[in-house]
Amino acid sequence: MKYDFTTIWDRSGKDAMAVDAIEKFPIFQPDEGFDSIPMWVADMNFATAPSIVEAMQKRLEHPLFGYFITSDEYFDAIINWQENRNGVQELEKEHIGYENGVLGGVMSALGAVCCQGDAVLVHSPTYIGFSGSIKNAGYKLVTSPLKPDRLGIPRMDFYDMETKIKRNDIRAVVFCSPHNPTGRVWEREELEQFMDMCRRYELTVISDEIWSDIILKGHKHIPLQSISEDARMRTVGLYAPSKTFNLAGLVGSYHIIYNEFLRRKVKKQASLAHYNSMNVLSMHALIGAYSDEGAEWVDELRQVITENVKYACKFIRKELPGVSVHQPEGTYMLFLDCEEYCNSHHRELEDVKIAGYKCGVVWQDGRQFYGPNHLRMNLALPKERVIDAFNRLRDYVFI
Repeated sequence: MKYDFTTIWDRSGKDAMAVDAIEKFPIFQPDEGFDSIPMWVADMNFATAPSIVEAMQKRLEHPLFGYFITSDEYFDAIINWQENRNGVQELEKEHIGYENGVLGGVMSALGAVCCQGDAVLVHSPTYIGFSGSIKNAGYKLVTSPLKPDRLGIPRMDFYDMETKIKRNDIRAVVFCSPHNPTGRVWEREELEQFMDMCRRYELTVISDEIWSDIILKGHKHIPLQSISEDARMRTVGLYAPSKTFNLAGLVGSYHIIYNEFLRRKVKKQASLAHYNSMNVLSMHALIGAYSDEGAEWVDELRQVITENVKYACKFIRKELPGVSVHQPEGTYMLFLDCEEYCNSHHRELEDVKIAGYKCGVVWQDGRQFYGPNHLRMNLALPKERVIDAFNRLRDYVFI
């Protein structure tokens, strides 16, 4: 490969929450003889694309960082990226708006179309950022569980969704595509049925598509706004280079809203806190990311993550009886179901989780994501470390 996805970086003391929290909290500390493998926070243990560093370094050569105007190059980079990667047509500068983060965009959109106390529909398992933000803002969180089909693929339960929409007078849905934490990449037929339901019940859809660039081999992301003209006009699309290029610490997301009336309402809501302002280095980072070299880097990243996911899922099936997982189609996260193992071995999930910490596998409690017997794992790290982690799970945890 042209780019480096094998170096094991020492991130200690380099402003990395994934590592610094392990060193700070005793519960994460491994037993003697083990080092810690960070597999919890959803950032990557890969250095970002060189084109990003080069773009930022070039800007840093000019030592003034005063007020600035968002450049046409920034908007052009987004328009070209969306066209080349997702086949998006007729996206224009006016449809794009900056967001400090996708969650901030979710909350601005909800504030534009809902009142405090209103119910908001999400699928479960649910990204912890959705559940926390929605409830903290005074909305009622209503979850619709995904149901595995006969092949174990998580699917939307349309009967359950419609029942809850009517029962709770729901006006807005927060959608996740690809889905976090299961890694589902939705198929066109599913999205068409979903958006037809939203049309019939006159729902605004807030679609978090931050993972849309990390699609594994054999799958393709379909932007929700591309499903139909009605979907285009009732959907707030939210994107960022942060997951794709490991830039969460720089802060910088954006929305795509085609409906002018909805766009004006969301922008007004976002303006009320007087905080939603772009960082000049984030602007140049996005331009460097959404370049030809950045696209080449992402293509290699997808190969690496695909191989890590295949390895992990094969290992689980063969070496960890009682543990099951839907093989992700996108993202770099695994959502392990430990119910059968815990029942057959008379163990609590908490015990399994802590046993992982003790042998240095720092994973995440899936109960925070409405997974009652689940653990969440990040596979965006060199394969050598993935192999090491799963060997430890076999030898010291699932025994």
